[in-house]
Amino acid sequence: MEHRPRIAVITRNALMNIGLKSILERIIPMAEVATFTSVAELEADGGEFFHHFVSSQIFIEQSRFFLERRHRTIVLAESASTPQPTAGVSYLNINCSEEELVKSILRLHHAAHNGGYHGACDEGSAACRYDGPTLSAREIDVLRLVVRGLLNKEIADRLNIGLTTVISHRRNLVEKLGIRSVSGLTIYAVTHGLVGIDEI
Repeated sequence: MEHRPRIAVITRNALMNIGLKSILERIIPMAEVATFTSVAELEADGGEFFHHFVSSQIFIEQSRFFLERRHRTIVLAESASTPQPTAGVSYLNINCSEEELVKSILRLHHAAHNGGYHGACDEGSAACRYDGPTLSAREIDVLRLVVRGLLNKEIADRLNIGLTTVISHRRNLVEKLGIRSVSGLTIYAVTHGLVGIDEI
Protein backbone atom coordinates (compact mmCIF):
# COMPACT_ATOMS: atom_id res chain seq x y z
CA MET A 1 0.00 0.00 0.00
CA GLU A 2 1.39 3.39 -1.02
CA HIS A 3 1.73 5.92 1.81
CA ARG A 4 1.06 9.55 0.96
CA PRO A 5 2.92 12.23 2.92
CA ARG A 6 0.62 13.91 5.40
CA ILE A 7 0.34 17.61 6.16
CA ALA A 8 -1.45 18.98 9.24
CA VAL A 9 -3.18 22.35 9.39
CA ILE A 10 -3.84 23.35 13.01
CA THR A 11 -5.92 26.48 13.60
CA ARG A 12 -9.11 27.31 15.50
CA ASN A 13 -10.44 29.16 12.45
CA ALA A 14 -12.58 26.75 10.40
CA LEU A 15 -12.45 28.94 7.28
CA MET A 16 -8.67 29.17 7.47
CA ASN A 17 -8.46 25.39 7.83
CA ILE A 18 -10.65 24.84 4.78
CA GLY A 19 -8.93 27.49 2.64
CA LEU A 20 -5.39 26.43 3.48
CA LYS A 21 -6.27 22.76 2.99
CA SER A 22 -7.66 23.56 -0.47
CA ILE A 23 -4.55 25.51 -1.48
CA LEU A 24 -2.15 22.86 -0.15
CA GLU A 25 -4.03 20.10 -1.99
CA ARG A 26 -3.63 22.03 -5.24
CA ILE A 27 0.05 22.78 -4.68
CA ILE A 28 1.03 19.35 -3.32
CA PRO A 29 -1.52 16.94 -4.85
CA MET A 30 0.41 13.87 -3.73
CA ALA A 31 -0.07 14.82 -0.05
CA GLU A 32 -2.97 14.11 2.26
CA VAL A 33 -3.96 17.29 4.15
CA ALA A 34 -5.72 16.95 7.51
CA THR A 35 -7.15 19.81 9.57
CA PHE A 36 -7.27 20.13 13.35
CA THR A 37 -8.41 22.78 15.83
CA SER A 38 -6.01 21.76 18.61
CA VAL A 39 -2.85 19.81 19.34
CA ALA A 40 -4.99 17.33 21.31
CA GLU A 41 -6.91 16.52 18.08
CA LEU A 42 -3.63 16.22 16.21
CA GLU A 43 -2.20 13.82 18.78
CA ALA A 44 -5.44 11.80 18.84
CA ASP A 45 -4.97 11.22 15.11
CA GLY A 46 -1.81 9.32 15.96
CA GLY A 47 -0.30 9.83 12.52
CA GLU A 48 3.04 11.21 11.47
CA PHE A 49 2.99 14.50 9.59
CA PHE A 50 5.56 15.82 7.16
CA HIS A 51 4.61 19.45 7.87
CA HIS A 52 2.58 21.26 10.53
CA PHE A 53 0.95 24.54 9.45
CA VAL A 54 -0.02 26.03 12.83
CA SER A 55 -1.61 29.31 13.92
CA SER A 56 0.70 31.59 15.88
CA GLN A 57 -1.59 31.39 18.93
CA ILE A 58 -1.51 27.57 19.06
CA PHE A 59 2.24 27.65 18.41
CA ILE A 60 2.73 29.92 21.44
CA GLU A 61 0.44 27.82 23.64
CA GLN A 62 2.07 24.53 22.60
CA SER A 63 5.59 25.72 21.84
CA ARG A 64 7.29 22.69 23.38
CA PHE A 65 5.37 20.33 21.05
CA PHE A 66 6.23 22.36 17.93
CA LEU A 67 9.83 23.14 18.88
CA GLU A 68 10.45 19.39 19.04
CA ARG A 69 9.24 19.37 15.41
CA ARG A 70 10.74 22.72 14.44
CA HIS A 71 11.94 21.67 10.99
CA ARG A 72 8.44 20.48 10.12
CA THR A 73 6.62 23.50 11.56
CA ILE A 74 5.34 26.50 9.62
CA VAL A 75 3.78 29.19 11.80
CA LEU A 76 0.84 31.04 10.24
CA ALA A 77 1.53 34.71 10.96
CA GLU A 78 -1.23 37.24 10.48
CA SER A 79 1.02 40.05 9.26
CA ALA A 80 4.43 40.58 7.76
CA SER A 81 5.43 42.47 10.92
CA THR A 82 4.78 39.48 13.20
CA PRO A 83 8.10 38.58 14.77
CA GLN A 84 9.61 35.44 13.32
CA PRO A 85 9.56 32.52 15.74
CA THR A 86 12.54 30.62 17.08
CA ALA A 87 15.35 29.69 14.69
CA GLY A 88 14.61 26.64 12.57
CA VAL A 89 10.87 27.35 12.43
CA SER A 90 9.48 28.79 9.21
CA TYR A 91 6.65 31.26 9.11
CA LEU A 92 4.04 32.15 6.52
CA ASN A 93 2.19 35.46 6.32
CA ILE A 94 -1.47 34.56 5.74
CA ASN A 95 -2.79 38.11 5.73
CA CYS A 96 -2.34 38.56 1.99
CA SER A 97 -4.04 37.77 -1.29
CA GLU A 98 -4.50 34.15 -2.35
CA GLU A 99 -2.01 34.77 -5.14
CA GLU A 100 0.70 35.91 -2.70
CA LEU A 101 -0.11 33.09 -0.28
CA VAL A 102 0.25 30.51 -3.05
CA LYS A 103 3.59 32.00 -4.11
CA SER A 104 4.85 31.97 -0.52
CA ILE A 105 3.83 28.32 -0.04
CA LEU A 106 5.46 27.36 -3.33
CA ARG A 107 8.69 29.06 -2.20
CA LEU A 108 8.58 27.27 1.18
CA HIS A 109 7.89 23.94 -0.51
CA HIS A 110 10.70 24.50 -2.98
CA ALA A 111 13.17 25.47 -0.25
CA ALA A 112 12.18 22.56 1.99
CA HIS A 113 12.79 20.08 -0.80
CA ASN A 114 15.96 21.67 -2.18
CA GLY A 115 14.33 22.62 -5.45
CA GLY A 116 11.79 19.80 -5.44
CA TYR A 117 10.27 21.14 -8.63
CA HIS A 118 12.34 20.71 -11.74
CA GLY A 119 13.60 24.04 -12.99
CA ALA A 120 11.70 25.92 -15.61
CA CYS A 121 12.73 25.48 -19.19
CA ASP A 122 14.54 28.32 -20.84
CA GLU A 123 12.26 30.72 -22.63
CA GLY A 124 12.08 29.70 -26.27
CA SER A 125 13.78 26.34 -25.61
CA ALA A 126 12.66 23.46 -27.80
CA ALA A 127 13.88 21.05 -25.13
CA CYS A 128 11.15 21.94 -22.66
CA ARG A 129 9.77 18.79 -21.03
CA TYR A 130 6.30 20.21 -20.53
CA ASP A 131 3.62 17.50 -20.34
CA GLY A 132 0.37 19.45 -20.06
CA PRO A 133 -2.16 20.53 -22.69
CA THR A 134 -0.62 21.85 -25.89
CA LEU A 135 0.13 25.54 -25.45
CA SER A 136 1.60 27.71 -28.16
CA ALA A 137 4.96 29.36 -27.54
CA ARG A 138 3.19 32.72 -27.26
CA GLU A 139 0.65 31.35 -24.75
CA ILE A 140 3.55 30.12 -22.62
CA ASP A 141 5.18 33.57 -22.89
CA VAL A 142 1.91 35.19 -21.75
CA LEU A 143 1.48 32.64 -18.93
CA ARG A 144 5.00 33.35 -17.64
CA LEU A 145 4.34 37.09 -17.58
CA VAL A 146 0.92 36.69 -15.91
CA VAL A 147 2.54 34.60 -13.18
CA ARG A 148 5.23 37.26 -12.72
CA GLY A 149 2.45 39.76 -11.96
CA LEU A 150 2.33 41.82 -15.15
CA LEU A 151 -0.94 43.39 -16.25
CA ASN A 152 -2.36 42.83 -19.74
CA LYS A 153 -1.04 46.20 -21.00
CA GLU A 154 2.43 45.47 -19.59
CA ILE A 155 2.41 42.03 -21.22
CA ALA A 156 1.43 43.56 -24.56
CA ASP A 157 4.26 46.08 -24.29
CA ARG A 158 6.82 43.46 -23.20
CA LEU A 159 5.90 41.05 -26.03
CA ASN A 160 5.31 43.81 -28.57
CA ILE A 161 1.80 42.58 -29.35
CA GLY A 162 -1.64 44.15 -29.14
CA LEU A 163 -3.72 44.26 -25.96
CA THR A 164 -6.53 42.29 -27.62
CA THR A 165 -3.99 39.61 -28.58
CA VAL A 166 -2.95 39.28 -24.94
CA ILE A 167 -6.58 39.00 -23.89
CA SER A 168 -7.10 36.33 -26.56
CA HIS A 169 -4.09 34.35 -25.32
CA ARG A 170 -5.36 34.58 -21.73
CA ARG A 171 -8.78 33.35 -22.83
CA ASN A 172 -7.10 30.42 -24.62
CA LEU A 173 -5.14 29.60 -21.44
CA VAL A 174 -8.37 29.51 -19.42
CA GLU A 175 -10.04 27.24 -22.00
CA LYS A 176 -7.08 24.87 -22.34
CA LEU A 177 -6.11 24.67 -18.67
CA GLY A 178 -9.47 25.24 -17.02
CA ILE A 179 -7.81 27.69 -14.62
CA ARG A 180 -9.09 31.24 -14.17
CA SER A 181 -7.18 32.63 -11.17
CA VAL A 182 -3.62 33.94 -11.19
CA SER A 183 -2.87 31.77 -8.13
CA GLY A 184 -4.08 28.69 -10.03
CA LEU A 185 -1.98 29.64 -13.06
CA THR A 186 1.03 30.16 -10.77
CA ILE A 187 0.67 26.67 -9.29
CA TYR A 188 0.27 25.20 -12.76
CA ALA A 189 3.26 27.04 -14.24
CA VAL A 190 5.62 26.16 -11.37
CA THR A 191 4.60 22.52 -11.07
CA HIS A 192 4.89 22.01 -14.83
CA GLY A 193 8.32 23.64 -15.04
CA LEU A 194 7.18 26.62 -17.09
CA VAL A 195 8.32 29.14 -14.47
CA GLY A 196 11.12 28.84 -11.96
CA ILE A 197 10.33 29.36 -8.29
CA ASP A 198 12.70 32.34 -8.26
CA GLU A 199 10.63 34.04 -10.97
CA ILE A 200 7.41 34.36 -8.98
